[in-house]
Amino acid sequence: MTAPRVLVADKLSPAAAEIFKNRGIEVDTKIGLDKDQLAEIIGNYDGLAIRSATKVTEKVLAAAERLKVVGRAGIGVDNVDVPAATARGVIVMNTPFGNSITTAEHAISLLTALARQIPEADRSTHAGKWEKSKFMGVEITSKTLGIIGCGNIGSIVADRAQGLRMKVIAFDPFLTEERALDLGVERVTLEELFRRADFITLHTPLTEKTKNIINAESIDTMKKGVRIINCARGGLIVEQALADAIKAGHVAGAALDVFEVEPAKENVLFNLPNVIATPHLGASTSEAQENVALQVAEQMADYLLTGAISNAVNFPSITAEEAPKLKPFVKLAELLGSFAGQLTEAAPNFIRLEYAGDVADMNTRALTSAAISGVLRHFLHVNMVSGPAVAKERGIKVEETKRGQEGAYETYIRVTLKTEKQEISIAGTVFSDGKPRVIQINHVPMDAEFAPNMLFTVNADKPGHIGALGTLLGNEGVNIATFNLGREAQGGKAMALVTVDEPVSDATIEKALALPHVVRAARLSF
Repeated sequence: MTAPRVLVADKLSPAAAEIFKNRGIEVDTKIGLDKDQLAEIIGNYDGLAIRSATKVTEKVLAAAERLKVVGRAGIGVDNVDVPAATARGVIVMNTPFGNSITTAEHAISLLTALARQIPEADRSTHAGKWEKSKFMGVEITSKTLGIIGCGNIGSIVADRAQGLRMKVIAFDPFLTEERALDLGVERVTLEELFRRADFITLHTPLTEKTKNIINAESIDTMKKGVRIINCARGGLIVEQALADAIKAGHVAGAALDVFEVEPAKENVLFNLPNVIATPHLGASTSEAQENVALQVAEQMADYLLTGAISNAVNFPSITAEEAPKLKPFVKLAELLGSFAGQLTEAAPNFIRLEYAGDVADMNTRALTSAAISGVLRHFLHVNMVSGPAVAKERGIKVEETKRGQEGAYETYIRVTLKTEKQEISIAGTVFSDGKPRVIQINHVPMDAEFAPNMLFTVNADKPGHIGALGTLLGNEGVNIATFNLGREAQGGKAMALVTVDEPVSDATIEKALALPHVVRAARLSF
């Protein structure tokens, strides 16, 4: 088996390359490539490790025929076209925790520097001035810090601020009362945070809902003399509105590590009194750079070698422990979806996944992704990564149900599809040999292995059908490997799932449909 190959396209710690090499992965380091140069060579690689400089565009991804994973050493993936990567089945990973402490510490540093006007006082003193009375600061003890976004970084900021004896209030739509209690913060609405906070610090991603979250209207609701810190993302603050509020004296100062346009060569906030500006230094410590480089290398290596997925922004995580156990069930889910998809005459508007027994306790999100891709690949160009996104985009409802063991099988998966005119249900399991099997078709018992080429028929349970179908296939030069049968009840609906050596032709399907009592015949391929 050929070893996976990874391209390191941005400056990472040399230890990252060593991790790849020690785990048997070939690694090349080529820094400073432009988009055209990257597109020219990316087809030779299974993995791409980057920081913020390299832009992974749709054009680059279109040339990435082998690419399986992009690893971003850092939190933001703004420089990666995630939808395009998802559409091509490329996992996009980041390292959300490697620089959390560093970023949180930078926010606290800016907060204290802002409270005491340290940068301006430093410049003044270096200039030979002694303007002691000019730089009147404020204490932070007992002041109220409002944190917008109380996730990993925000919670660290809260802890550090409490150590400085600040009162901490937080707004985060995902912050529960229990989590707020654990953190020792007061959960408030955004409007209340604006009204009460003496200092406001931002630790939320840039989304449609958070873009321009601090604007002229929200600033008007803030306390006079409020101070604002942003170490998260440019675009969270309307910079002109903040500049106007500082000039008017409503906002006492701001400390910004990020800007709407970066590199920020000029900005309306530059050179305003009590505005601290740093060049996106949140993650810039030697420890953080080392941590994110090592973390992204380990994550990428795990995925390329074992299928384990950590910190992916476009796919459910699969731990290294889960991967071996999940693998046969991922295959089963994909095959069941494919089976059901091939039996529908139109694209479905509803997909239900039922998990029974031990499989219900597994990482079913990954299994559902596999099943959806199996269903949709017969109608659209999708894969396991892009399938769920495409289903959502097309308005296909996806439902999961889980239950304990039922019936004769310890564990099974059932995929049910609904179209405007049809409902198809296929159930299967994995036996001790690790091979996926069909155990029910539309609730009719069946026991069959999947094979590359199969013929499926539905007929009335009448004598002579098996012989007639076998004779037909023989006359057509189609060799039968296995003949698997099932029926609802004696004299009722019956089914045959025949494994054949070569794909069945359209002409043979037509002849099968012409046999007595046959109501359905379909060619299947896996």
